[in-house]
Amino acid sequence: MFNPALARITQSQLESYLWGAATLLRGLIDAGDYKQFIFPLLFFKRLCDVYDEECQRALAESGGDVDYAAFAENHRFQIPAGAHWQAVRAVTTNVGAALQNAMRTIEQANQGQLYGIFGDAQWTNKERLSDATLRDLVEHFSSLTLSVANVPEDELGNAYEYLIKKFADDSGHTAAEFYTNRTVVQLMTRLLDPQEGESIYDPTAGSGGMLLSAAMQLKRQGKEPRTLRLYGQERNLITSAIARMNLFLHGFEDFRIERGDTLADPKLLEGDGLRRFDMVLANPPYSIKQWNRTAWETDRYGRNFLGVPPQGRADYAFFQHILTSLQPATGRCAILFPHGVLFRDEERAMRAKLVDLDMLEAVIGLGPNLFYNSPMEACVVVCRTRKPPERWGKVLFVNAVNEVTRERAQSFLEDDHIARIVAVCADFAEAPGFAHVATLDEIRSHGANLSIPLYVRPATMVRDEAAEYTVNPLREVIAEWQASSEALRAAMAELFVTLEETRLDAQVKAIGVEDVDG
Repeated sequence: MFNPALARITQSQLESYLWGAATLLRGLIDAGDYKQFIFPLLFFKRLCDVYDEECQRALAESGGDVDYAAFAENHRFQIPAGAHWQAVRAVTTNVGAALQNAMRTIEQANQGQLYGIFGDAQWTNKERLSDATLRDLVEHFSSLTLSVANVPEDELGNAYEYLIKKFADDSGHTAAEFYTNRTVVQLMTRLLDPQEGESIYDPTAGSGGMLLSAAMQLKRQGKEPRTLRLYGQERNLITSAIARMNLFLHGFEDFRIERGDTLADPKLLEGDGLRRFDMVLANPPYSIKQWNRTAWETDRYGRNFLGVPPQGRADYAFFQHILTSLQPATGRCAILFPHGVLFRDEERAMRAKLVDLDMLEAVIGLGPNLFYNSPMEACVVVCRTRKPPERWGKVLFVNAVNEVTRERAQSFLEDDHIARIVAVCADFAEAPGFAHVATLDEIRSHGANLSIPLYVRPATMVRDEAAEYTVNPLREVIAEWQASSEALRAAMAELFVTLEETRLDAQVKAIGVEDVDG
């Protein structure tokens, strides 16, 4: 008889199945908390189904030798008998305790790879999730078999990313903790062009999407993505666990995701200094206020070489951490920032030092609403420790604010947008109304202000040689006005975000709950 649990699962079926599990929690817990229960259950089910698949393969190879099938060498991960999914499925009371015990047992049996991966969800809190609800969840996940034959790693990984996006859509202002607009991530990855065997790092790793983007870029080129060495650090426990699950479900094993505060306690070290990487992709948290500025003044890793950022804005602390983490010969980074980092007066001295170092290669202005759940305009800053000689003393400015598509409340980049931006950065040449190659002296003449309208003139202001038309002599004034307008827009967006955060903080304090991890 045909068993639907043992059949190839389509992408749409898989996505419906995963979101169906989340809908069982609607009205019981906050949408922002779905991820701490659904992701561990999915990973637990996948581990057990793959273990069973490996057992069947070993039994076939050995002629039915049960002892041989249980050998550790036949399995990617070990699943102790009492910790198997089916053992938990048989439990009818204290289901949360059974799930928690099974997950901890699996972590202990695979300490080198899985320790702490299931997070710290309150499975035993029956006031939040009753036995009946947990049984419904377990039965829902039991309806399909998540073996590799049924769901190859890439397809399960894609479905996992789909679920991350759905949770981000559903969870409001907390989404940015673990989700970055994937079309922007693809742009950043293509700008840096990862190569086989390289080390890739994300200091604020979230759910691991930037690391996976580098791997997927190699795969699209017909290269082997598993040659990459992937590294990340994330301060939020459940988010760091989600990143590790994400990488495992995509079939990666050579990675290291550490939990901790990257500024206060960087975990990826080599000798007495920071570990260095070929590539860094990052979307640091925007202008965090609670960080140890005093400690930064005497940072033991030398991450204050540009200066000490203001207490209310740690953006240049993350920036300096990233630059310090680059390999001397091959290091390159792409960082997603709000536009304010380009022109705020309080960071002028640090920008001037950055310009003098000649590590800055490109500044790319993107449109609004590309930060998740924020109206602010974004920019991508690209740096290299060793720029090609023909780019020494120069910085490419790209005004790609119109290279964006907006649907509902969210903006994204289409393939054509990404291709145009990548092409102009590869050419590193003038493109009237779109890109300008500025010398360092030109930038210094603007007081190290990196605001893009200072350098990229609108197409209507560019000299038309065929018509022998000379630009308006007021162009410098107009450019300054445009830069000021951009600064005003960015400042207003920052103000609105700050006001919203203040309002949320006040609401949280009013009900006596601490805002955990920002």
